[in-house]
Amino acid sequence: MENKKAGSGEKGANKIGSFSSDKNKSRHFHSARPSFSHKESIKVSGKDSSREKKPEKSEPEVKAPHKPTGWIGTDESGKGDYFGPLVVAGVYLEDNLVPQLRQLNVRDSKKISDGVIKDLDFRLRSICRYSVVVIGPEKYNLLYSRMKNLNRILAWGHARVIENILLQVDASRALSDQFGDELYIKNALMKLGKKIRLEQRPGAESDLAVAAASILARAEFLNRLEGLSRECGMVLPKGASPQTEEAARKLVEKLGKENLEKYVKMHFKNTLKVLSPQPQKEEPAPQG
Repeated sequence: MENKKAGSGEKGANKIGSFSSDKNKSRHFHSARPSFSHKESIKVSGKDSSREKKPEKSEPEVKAPHKPTGWIGTDESGKGDYFGPLVVAGVYLEDNLVPQLRQLNVRDSKKISDGVIKDLDFRLRSICRYSVVVIGPEKYNLLYSRMKNLNRILAWGHARVIENILLQVDASRALSDQFGDELYIKNALMKLGKKIRLEQRPGAESDLAVAAASILARAEFLNRLEGLSRECGMVLPKGASPQTEEAARKLVEKLGKENLEKYVKMHFKNTLKVLSPQPQKEEPAPQG
């Protein structure tokens, strides 16, 4: 695992606790701990104010530690894409950073072009504490074969990014988009996450922290998909359309069906179409 400081601007998706089958590393942003301020007070004893008073031993007055004023937002990308990984991201947003994100016009990644997403991804990584978990196709297929449920995999990813951020900041609230039973994430949280107030609601991307997380997740998905395309020597399209099925057939012809699981989410219905024999096109009858 590789840890990075916020402000480096280095791109990548590697966070603490993340894993994927394609040798993904993890990287995480750290921040300095809040400092305690001490105020010295001097007591003067004696009744005669005309005489010089000697100060007693000073007693430091320790102020209460700074309480975090931000919250965690989480979102995912890739769950509807046949090719590529599933990516879950979390962002800790402090109140004083809200104006900066509004100035950047941070919003739901589904409303942003790929080029703009990559630029915002770079900027957000230099501003906010965050965590990104990448589940590559091979690991995803393994997890799905065990869990038989996409929502459980999603819950695991959301819980991990929350836990990773809580290792760095004592947040009291986390917000995510609602998917399936809301107990999925709560049950997947470990010791630190059990203490947090978790909120799940439809359309949570309207929240600024969740929107920022959606941008990090989508940018990482796009980067990983491009990496898989270079690896296999052909362009792997987004989505789960007939175009993706045609690309998957070409991939099988090139690398063999045994390697398909390295690039796609095998439980998608597209797989049956890709691996089924294709009907032969009838040649027109010769003209008499």
